[in-house]
This record gives sequence, C-alpha cells and structure tokens, in this order.
Amino acid sequence: MKISIQINASPYQHQASDTAWHFIQAALQNGHEIYRVFFYHDGIYNALRDSRPPSDERNIVQRWSTLNEQMGVDLVVCVSSAQRRGLLEQSVGEKVGGYERALADGFRIAGLGLLMEAVIDSDRHVTFGA
Repeated sequence: MKISIQINASPYQHQASDTAWHFIQAALQNGHEIYRVFFYHDGIYNALRDSRPPSDERNIVQRWSTLNEQMGVDLVVCVSSAQRRGLLEQSVGEKVGGYERALADGFRIAGLGLLMEAVIDSDRHVTFGA
C-alpha cells in the first residue's frame, strides 16, 4: 500500500511527530511504501536545521533526516507555512531575504501542489496533528 503522511504539529509541543515517525517505521517494516511526508502549518518546525534538543532527549529532526537518507522518503516542507514562520531554504531565502540554509538535511521546500499529488497518488493519506 502506498501511504502519504501530513504532519501539522511542531515536534516538541505535541506527540504528533513522534506518532507519525513510529507509524512510518511500522508501515515500512510491514512492506508498505511511504510516498511522501508533507510538513504543514507548525509541522514545518520538524525541518529546522538549528533544532538542538538536550542530549538526553530524542532528536526528532535528526530522525526525519535519517529516514530520508536511509529509506529515501520524500520530506516536503510547505513553502507558505515556512515563509509565515521564517523557515526558508536557501533559494527561497535569497529571494525574500530570509534565513539561508534553514532546512535540515533531507528536506525540501515546495507548494501545496505536492501535497495534492501525494493525496491523489496514494492509497491512503494519514494526517497527524490538528
């Protein structure tokens, strides 16, 4: 089964990011395909390169980067949500005068068209967070 994921909540304020990550791990272990993970609204904070949790806490941003690196899961950050919150990747940051290199490794920035594509092309779309 091809599954797309949408995450709407920030990584350390709600359980949604952890739950999504564990859901994805279970889905992959059971032979399912994760088509795309789309970070929307406050979910864009999952992609923050400069996130530095204390050493005895889980590093959610690093978990996502590792998922991309090891499994090739497409991690997409909503450009509008990112712009509203000051999180911009280099090319967008240069255009609008925002932060450069703000996205962690493995993430890319795009519009809602990629969310719609994921919903249409997937067998299931699962949303985490309000």
